[in-house]
Amino acid sequence: PYGGAPGAGPGGPGGPAGPTGPMGPPPHDPWAMPSEPVPGPNGRKRRGGLLAGVIAVALVAGGVGGGLGFWASDRNSNDNSTTISSSADPKTLNRSPKSVAGIAAKALPSVVTIQSSGGGEEGTGTGFVYDKQGHIVTNNHVVANGSRGGQLKATFSDGKKYDAQVVGEAQGYDIAVLKLKGAGDRKLSPLPLADSNEVQVGDATIAIGAPYGLSGTVTTGIVSAKNRPVASSDGQGSQSSYMSALQTDASINPGNSGGPLLNAQGAVVGVNSAIQPGGGSGPGGGSQSGSVGLGFAIPVNQAKRVAGQLIKTGQPVYPVIGATVQLGSSGNGATISRTGQGDSENPVTPGGPADKAGLKPGDRITKLDDTVIDSGQTLIGTIWTHSPGEKVKLTYERDGKEHTVDVTLGSKRGD
Repeated sequence: PYGGAPGAGPGGPGGPAGPTGPMGPPPHDPWAMPSEPVPGPNGRKRRGGLLAGVIAVALVAGGVGGGLGFWASDRNSNDNSTTISSSADPKTLNRSPKSVAGIAAKALPSVVTIQSSGGGEEGTGTGFVYDKQGHIVTNNHVVANGSRGGQLKATFSDGKKYDAQVVGEAQGYDIAVLKLKGAGDRKLSPLPLADSNEVQVGDATIAIGAPYGLSGTVTTGIVSAKNRPVASSDGQGSQSSYMSALQTDASINPGNSGGPLLNAQGAVVGVNSAIQPGGGSGPGGGSQSGSVGLGFAIPVNQAKRVAGQLIKTGQPVYPVIGATVQLGSSGNGATISRTGQGDSENPVTPGGPADKAGLKPGDRITKLDDTVIDSGQTLIGTIWTHSPGEKVKLTYERDGKEHTVDVTLGSKRGD
């Protein structure tokens, strides 16, 4: 979708062998601009050049404003206008349903801005319509303030507001499901869900949300990486959430949390959840940091599985190996602790999956199937992409020797 398809370049739109050239019609570009005014080479580079030009002009104008003002006043006697009007009729612009504009127009009515208040705190996030029964999928950290005796409201793109209640929360997965109250007057259109296992690096992405409370914001980018291990926290003393995330450079900021990350067909591939922040503050002068092009989304396959659990039982189910691992990021694997956690004295649960597979305290797990494990966080996030009962292959080191063993994942209900 960014100009890498066959037929781009000289044979692409606007080139010597464009739509009417010897190569025939080019493949459809989901990010293509309206067809009438557009010359220029392949999509992504051209758009990047235009964007850079806009920024450069803004910077230059700010630097030479005084000179421009003198130049204009010195020529006030010349009343000839230099304004150039576009001859394009906006009504005739061909915005394909597969363009960003077409996808956004279809998806925006199914995205909500969530206001959460409780315990003297307020927050804003995003969610999206999951089914026709009025369930909304979002992040757990978005609704945490309002889920225990607080208040939750969901606002659609047309401004209509509904009260909402929490159906279930999964703190570890950072997924929550809400149910709209009194939404019988509304025709709900669930967003289609893609298969996140089919996502490839370089695929186009669209993020929709309410960054800094600016509802209905649409940004675009690509999938920058897959299976990115991420441990996140709301910074308020809660336990961490772990994910094997999709990384995107689509602009994601505070307030985007819980919103959909879409593909070029307008289907959800992930739930935007976390960012690697840079410096700066929001429009209101707050201290929140903004996007530096490093956003992370929970793969939709995992979100769908968790949402189904929450709707059915109100509780999440986590796959486990039955062993406590060290969470320090050593870069050399996930080491099974030599002491237990909490009330347990044994770091390997007797009779659990790890115990049955022969794992012992001190073993260092380095791979799960084909995924390299560099830390305890990576191991947890990778395990959580699976379901209880699935069989996985663990590679581990003990006394300098490498071993491989099959492990059938167990389960743990609730946070």
